[in-house]
Amino acid sequence: MKTTFQKYTVTAALVSILFLPTAYTVPVLAAEEHAETGHQAGDSHAEEGEHAHEESGEHADEHGHEEESKLTIDPQVAADMKIEVSEANAAMVYVAVPVTGRVVLNKNTIAEVHGRFEGIVKSVTKTEGEMVRAGDTLATVESNESLQVYTVKSPLNGIVLERETNVGHIAGAEAMFKIADLSKLWVEFNVFAKDISKVVAGQKIRISVIGSGLTADTVIASILPVADSASQTVIARAEIDNTDGKWRAGLSAHGEIFLEEKRVAVAVKSAAIQRMEGNTVVFAEKDGVYEPRPVKLGLQDGVHAEVLEGLEAGERYVSANSFILKAHAGKADAEHAH
Repeated sequence: MKTTFQKYTVTAALVSILFLPTAYTVPVLAAEEHAETGHQAGDSHAEEGEHAHEESGEHADEHGHEEESKLTIDPQVAADMKIEVSEANAAMVYVAVPVTGRVVLNKNTIAEVHGRFEGIVKSVTKTEGEMVRAGDTLATVESNESLQVYTVKSPLNGIVLERETNVGHIAGAEAMFKIADLSKLWVEFNVFAKDISKVVAGQKIRISVIGSGLTADTVIASILPVADSASQTVIARAEIDNTDGKWRAGLSAHGEIFLEEKRVAVAVKSAAIQRMEGNTVVFAEKDGVYEPRPVKLGLQDGVHAEVLEGLEAGERYVSANSFILKAHAGKADAEHAH
């Protein structure tokens, strides 16, 4: 029974040290060495010991906080937490105008389907949400003039968006169906007056839907010639590929219209950037030790950020899930304060 308890105690101790801040180990070792030295030297060296303690205190004031924020993590633990590390290198960073907008139907790929002759609808074979091919029968109508039954067919490949008819209805001037090819959609963005002169057709734009993981890189296809009187904005329209069917008309979208691009010497991924105690930091990594490094940033485009100071080219840094390290560093500092 005693042996089992001892094994459990050793295992628990090993687990508990996997995620200790570096600073928590260094002061303890220093204290043990100091105690041992003091015990061997005796009371005759008390004054020297006091002097050493004062120097140690001054050193802790200068470097203690920096050491406390460092974290030593077992490689397997880091892998389990999905902490990713990259090298800070040169990258293209774009000067961009942020815009918001909405995904809408591509009007060039929409068809309203009518009956050719007025008459009574005899059958309806397709309804909302169904995929159709060009030439598929949507309905049949008995002409009032000839009393012959003719077919109403889809003019294109797509999906039935609207069905406005049923058996017994009179086919006439109103559209019976609306069919749309959704493989290409538009995204329309509102450009404010202060940015209108900067935005032109052909510029690159990165589009995303917040929280969905949907992103697309395309270009501004056109700028509408009329401004909205209420919002004082102009519509900039882009076309996106939707062959996988993941984009949906009606979704709100965010865009970055790239005005120019610049190659910077040192850049990190935007996901690496954190705020700690009023500083902008990234977590530098070396031999399993993670250090929150204050940095000065330059251009940013939502994907990369230029580093002007604090991190050199080739240094390794946490490029994904750095918020986990921030949380543990903050917890360690709080525990040390008590």
